[in-house]
Amino acid sequence: MKTNKPTMGNIEILGLVAAAITTSGFVPQVYKIWKEKSTHDISLNMYLLLTLGLTLWLIYGINIESWPVILANGITLILVLGIVALKIKYK
Repeated sequence: MKTNKPTMGNIEILGLVAAAITTSGFVPQVYKIWKEKSTHDISLNMYLLLTLGLTLWLIYGINIESWPVILANGITLILVLGIVALKIKYK
């Protein structure tokens, strides 16, 4: 009996690698803000828009059951929310 359960194919692995690379791009920014306790040059509006976009992408990924989309946007959303929180804290 055949099931419709998704499997991890090459394209999903490619998606996971791309997700890891793009998501890790936010780590140095979070570290720099945390270390310097300064968010002077960070645009709050940009990060708020990014938060909205990431939330919508996360909802989309959940609905299409795509782990690369879910993981990339879920983890990036957490990092971006951290930046927003630090921006508000150190304002």
